[in-house]
Parts: sequence; C-alpha cells; structure tokens
Amino acid sequence: MSSGSPEAAPWWVRAVRPARVPLPWALMLRAAVGMAVPLAAGLVAHRLDLGVFAGLGAMHATMNDRVEPSRLRVVRIGAAVSASALGMLVGTALQFAGVGGVALGVALTLTAVVSGSLSATGPRGSAAGMLLLVSAALGSGMPLPHPWWAAAPMVLAGAALVVVLGLPAGVSGRPGTDPRVRALAAAYDALGRTLADLGTSRAAGSRQVLTARLNQVQDLLPGRGPGGRTSDGRYEAALAATEAATGLLWARRPVPPEVAGVPGRLAAAVRRGGGEVDVPDWRPDTPARRALDVALRAAADTVAGRATGLDTAPAPTPTPVPGPLSRSSLRYGLRVALCIAAGSAVTVNYPLGRSYWVPMTIAFVLKPDLGSVFLRAVSRAIGTVLGVAVTAALLVLTTDPWALTAVAALCVALLPYVTAVHYGLNTVVMTPMALVLLQLGGQSGAAEFRPRVLDSVLASAIVLVFGYLLWPERPRHRIEPRLVDATTALRAYLDAVVTGSADRAEVWLRRTAYRSLADARQEVRQGLAEPPPTGRLAERWLPATAALERLGGAVAAFAAQVRYGGRVPDPAEVDRVRRALDELTAAARAHRPPTTPADRPTGPHDPTRSALGRAADELEALLANG
Repeated sequence: MSSGSPEAAPWWVRAVRPARVPLPWALMLRAAVGMAVPLAAGLVAHRLDLGVFAGLGAMHATMNDRVEPSRLRVVRIGAAVSASALGMLVGTALQFAGVGGVALGVALTLTAVVSGSLSATGPRGSAAGMLLLVSAALGSGMPLPHPWWAAAPMVLAGAALVVVLGLPAGVSGRPGTDPRVRALAAAYDALGRTLADLGTSRAAGSRQVLTARLNQVQDLLPGRGPGGRTSDGRYEAALAATEAATGLLWARRPVPPEVAGVPGRLAAAVRRGGGEVDVPDWRPDTPARRALDVALRAAADTVAGRATGLDTAPAPTPTPVPGPLSRSSLRYGLRVALCIAAGSAVTVNYPLGRSYWVPMTIAFVLKPDLGSVFLRAVSRAIGTVLGVAVTAALLVLTTDPWALTAVAALCVALLPYVTAVHYGLNTVVMTPMALVLLQLGGQSGAAEFRPRVLDSVLASAIVLVFGYLLWPERPRHRIEPRLVDATTALRAYLDAVVTGSADRAEVWLRRTAYRSLADARQEVRQGLAEPPPTGRLAERWLPATAALERLGGAVAAFAAQVRYGGRVPDPAEVDRVRRALDELTAAARAHRPPTTPADRPTGPHDPTRSALGRAADELEALLANG
C-alpha cells in the first residue's frame, strides 16, 4: 500500500472518515413533509398520541426510501413498514396486557429470533427484520394511544403518506424523471470520467465508481424482456463500453479527450430521451482501443434508437438468497436473540425507566448489511451522547410543540443524507428526533437524557461482548467467502472469453465478475475500519483483492485481443491463470492471505504481448509471497 492511499491510514482514521455523497434533495423533502404532516395534524386535532405513531411510520418509510421506479419503491417500503406495524402490534399488545419484565424479555427474545433470521435473507429482509424488532421494543414502552391497537395502523398511515409523496405527479413526458434513465445516464457519466482518467492515479477510483453506477442500474432493471433479456439495450451497450474501458485502464493506455467526452454526450442524450451522438473518427491503434470504438458506436446507435449488433445471452437468474429457515439465517437470528436476552437480563431490575431503548439499539447495531458491528456499536454510543447534547440545547431554547414538530421534520429530512455519510452521524441526527417524539408523546424530554445515554452505552457494550467478541464468527466469515466468489466469477469470465462465447454469455459473466470484485473490495474496506485482528486480516487480503481487480482488467484486454487483434488463446497461459485462481481460492478457504503485494507494472502494456501472460506473472508473484 502506498503511504498516500486511504487504506494506508490507521484503522481508527478509516473508521471516522465520512463518505462524500450528494444531497438527495427529493428524498429529504418528502421525508420532511412526511413527518411534519402527521405531527401537525395531531396537534390540530389534539391527538398527538396518534400523530407520534404516524410520524414513526413516516420515519421508518424514509429509512427505506430510494430513488427508484415506483413499483420497486412501493414493494421496498411496504415490506419494511408492514414488519414495523406487526412489531408495533406485538409490542403494544404486550404493554396493554401488562406483562412483567421477565415475560417481556422472553417475548422480545423470541421476536429477535424471527427478526435476525429475516434480516439475513437480503436487503429487504434486513430492513423488515430490524424494524420488526425495533417497533416491538418501542411498542412495549412508549405511551399507548387510545385505543391501544391504533398504534400499528397509524404507523402504516404515516408510511403511506411518504409513499404517496414519492409517486409521479401525473404522466410526465420527460424521460429524465425516470429513476432508471437517471441511473443509466449517471453510469455513462462515470464511464466518461473513467476514460478521462486513463493513465492517471485516479483511474482505479473512477473505475470503482463506474462499477457502483452499473450495479445501481442493474438493480433498477429487475423486469427483463422476453426470454430473460434486459429491457434496455442501452445498458448492455454501456456494459460493452465498460469492458473496453477496463481493458484500457489495465493496459495504462489513455484515449484522446474527444473520445473520453463521448459518454458524457451519451448521458445527455439518454436524459433527453434519445438523439444522435457523434463518435469521432479517431483511428484506434490497439485491440483495446478498437473494442472501445466499436462499443461507443453501438452505444450511440442504441441511444438514437437504432438496432445494433449487440447479441447477449439471457440475463442470468439472480443468485437465490437464503431463506429465513436456512442455517445461516437461523444462526444470525440466534446472534440477535442472544444480545436481546442479555439486554433483558440486565434491564429486568434496571433502575432507569424506558429500557426499551436497549433492545431498540441492539436491533439497529446488529443490522447485517450496514458494515462493521464494532464500528456501529462504538458510533452508536458516541452518537447518542452527542445527540442528547444537541437535544438538551434545543429544549433549553423551546418546548413549544410546533417548534418541536419543525425540529423533528428537519431531523428526518437529514436522515437520507447522514445515513450515507457515516453511521455515527446518523445516530447524532436520529437521537434528537426520537427524544423530540418522546417529548411530543407526553414524556419529559429532559428526564429522558441520562437514561438514554446509559441505555445506548449498555446496549452497545452488550453487542460488543455477546455479538462481536464472544460470538463464534471471525472476520474470515465475511471477507474470505467474498474473495472465493470473486475468483469463481473471474474464472467463469475467463473461460467464456477463451471458449469463444464472448458475444453472448460473456457479457453477464463479466458483469457478475465485476460485481463480485466490488463486493469483495467493500468487505475488505469495512474490515480495514476495525481494530486488530479484523483490521490486520483485511489489510493482508488487500493485495489479493487489488490483484483480482487488475486480473478483471487483464481478461477484458485479452478479450479485445482475441476479438479485434486476432490473437489465439495460448493454452499454457490460460492454464497458468486458472492455476493461480485455484491457488488463491484454496488460500482463501484455508485462511492464508498472501503476505506481500506483487510488483505492479508501471508502464503501458505492449499490445503485441498477451494480456493473460502479464496477468499470470503478477498472480504467480503474489502467490509466491504468500
């Protein structure tokens, strides 16, 4: 690692480093309105007991809101908030029945098994599982509305308002309003930046951004055309151009500025709904540059509405996610239940009231798709302290319900942004919002400060001890399976190129390989933000991850050599790469990361030499240092 790279910083520096993301204005606006309307209605009708629960529903919908087609958005929010309403019904029923501390702890522990098992089934299951437990905890402790069972319907009502606010207003004739079109245009913009950065130190980072943009487009295109094809040939054209760009990045060969500007013009045309885009006649002189020229011309044809020579195979069936009764899901359910049981055991005779904050905090911290549990536990404790300090300052200034409604609306409006920036900042914003809702719901805000800090610190400590230190899951359970997936996908991609199926199935095998590489890089990056031994293990796998990413570029360059340079695959070179991939897979399964990074070539690749040969040299050097 170079000293100037982000990975070279100490783990604690990486842990606190915020992400740079744009402000999602549309999400923020409807979040603010979704919170303000039910609270204001409750004030006007003198039924804040109902308005607060509707506000909770709006908050839970906001936590799962995305810029995506309405059908996907409704399903995402609907699944999460339905689980929230169910959890609220369970919690309020337990409180209404007057169950004791032990019985409540048992009920929440059983709910935690279901919550954790559901959370391990994928992103939607993760959101639904977390909110099931969060709402059950809240319902068991918050002041009940009249009638008590109205809390769950009000959660649904508040969420429905957020959903309605995000629906298209009438029929828009502007293609740029379609989230899929905006995502595709963003992918072309990212491709343009990657081409502009070829040959510079920024190129690898630009390529990672491009992969993320293509992942987003793929996620927004679940509906596939006849025979399983994607419904947008412009996306397939972007994939072809990305392969060529990745090969050029690996070969360290730039392109003329007028060529690098073509994807930006394609993005503008996509936003307009189509149109002609000129591709300059730049006389490409290497196979990789010729591959880029062909791909850009095909992309220009698809944007203009013309048929192209692109002929891809049907999109692969998505990898099945584990069900809630699978071994891995039940294992995670037991992990959450253990922490909830430990929290319940501590809080049965807890001297501070409102201890429902403990299971709620545990549910948030253990959400499986938010990165490092260690980082979230620490961030939750620190963020709660800062959030309480902010709330105390606000309540010194005013306790007027209308002013507090405005504060709650502002906090929930910030959630879509701060959640993407840093988990700790998310807690700093969410804590004042929760305490303001408690104040509006009839609980004394000032009296809640010290208990909330102690509850959050206690819950974070429980997660660190029972869900992190003592739980029999080591970092390899997260990082190394991702690397195995990446090596497997890369081998399938290489085999498709070598066997001549590149015009069809290879486009999706390449997409799968790049996505697997991005997942592996993300897992390693999250591990780097943890203290030893997790951070040390992640650092040891970083050279292998980087080598696999460069291998993806080498295979892309080799595909261009085969397709546009007339190169015949050399079986000996192909076998060298396959053996290296097999050795790296075996090393990951045996938990033996290479110890020293291989030397990276510093000059442009000689197009007369096989790209696979150079890639095999690097992989063999990496494994020789293992």
